[in-house]
Amino acid sequence: MQHRFAIRAVTAIAFWLAMTHNNVSAQDEQPAAEESPVIEDGRSVSIEYTLRLEDGTVADTNVDGEPLVYTHGNGQLLPALEKELEGMALADTRSIEISVADGYGEVDPGLFREVPQEQVPEEARQVGQVLYAESPNGQPFQIKVHEIKDEVIVLDLNHPLAGEALIFDIRIVSID
Repeated sequence: MQHRFAIRAVTAIAFWLAMTHNNVSAQDEQPAAEESPVIEDGRSVSIEYTLRLEDGTVADTNVDGEPLVYTHGNGQLLPALEKELEGMALADTRSIEISVADGYGEVDPGLFREVPQEQVPEEARQVGQVLYAESPNGQPFQIKVHEIKDEVIVLDLNHPLAGEALIFDIRIVSID
């Protein structure tokens, strides 16, 4: 009996020496668990979000709708938001606060324009009314009626979220 044990022990030691000599371990022989992808440059990412303002007002959401799909690192989101999403994994959730400076900036007084009343459609001549226009490069943007004066209307060309801190509640739907 002791002879069999000695042979088994020698065989085990020989196996161990062979494995360590070849830098192979029993752990290396097992298939590695597949890691979940994380958000990094070049990945196509789908997110569900709710955008709130500091006062709790919901400014936008796609919950119960189609997820927002973007390519990480291509500048399709606010840089500060994209930076915060980096490294998140599938099904992760996070509340991300973006300062005014890192969002759409402060309200720029230089982006208020006075135009003759006749240049604004009659039905839009009310404070708070939103008009839609297109930039020279074809990008759509919003213009808000800021003030009505005797012969002119003051239009606000700032981004609608300028001057606002933003709070994004995010859930990662997919990462490809």
